[in-house]
Amino acid sequence: MEYSSLKNMNRIVFKVGTSTLTYENGKINIQRVEKLSRVLCDLRNSGKDIVLVSSGAIAVGVAKTGCGERPKSLPHKQALAAVGQSELMYLYDKLFSEYNNTVAQLLLTADVLEHDLRKQNAQNTFETLLDLGIIPIVNENDTISTEQIEFGDNDTLSALVAELIHADLLVILSDIDGLYDKDPKESADAKLIHIVEKIDDSIKECAGGAGSRRGTGGMITKIKAGEIANNAGIDMLIINGNDPYDIYKALNDENIGTRFLSKK
Repeated sequence: MEYSSLKNMNRIVFKVGTSTLTYENGKINIQRVEKLSRVLCDLRNSGKDIVLVSSGAIAVGVAKTGCGERPKSLPHKQALAAVGQSELMYLYDKLFSEYNNTVAQLLLTADVLEHDLRKQNAQNTFETLLDLGIIPIVNENDTISTEQIEFGDNDTLSALVAELIHADLLVILSDIDGLYDKDPKESADAKLIHIVEKIDDSIKECAGGAGSRRGTGGMITKIKAGEIANNAGIDMLIINGNDPYDIYKALNDENIGTRFLSKK
């Protein structure tokens, strides 16, 4: 099947998960975040529109306050998200500024995208920021989110943001190389699937359960994100986020990760 080159994708949403941003103890992996910031600034400098959907607020809040483990109660999660989000944005602002790029924070809840006027306002904000050459950094507004207005995971959020801004590509940086035909942690002969032409039951069966204990996602939430993006005419790519420089390889059409082809 013929498919377009990723070199030609000019508006890209990147999603980075908690397990990619942090060490096992929840503290920020500074070297990795520095590399990610450098790559995204370089892509922005090349003329691409860049949006970053970043998880990690609660995990960073846990580490900064010394709580020891992710809390179970909603008020504690919300409080720690408030602490961690400040820390994350401080770091992003510092690192992106070093490469002469400006970032902006956008915190969303699901009801924003379900209400026509609020959705249009969000869309206008994104478009204006991108026109100004600013890199929006997006997260769920964990400090006020409840079950009724939460996205549930940032994989879904990133796909909805990609749809909202009419992105060309969604790139999810994960702690795994992509989608395998079986769980690589349990099966040594598991094979990486490089191209998914259609998300069907067989593809969903390849997805395992939840992700790391520091995050909320897993491969199944990425498949759901792929469905949202693909149905909106947007390709999705899952690659390992351990080395952010691999983003260059992916955008140069090297055969890494798993690409989900959209229904264009």
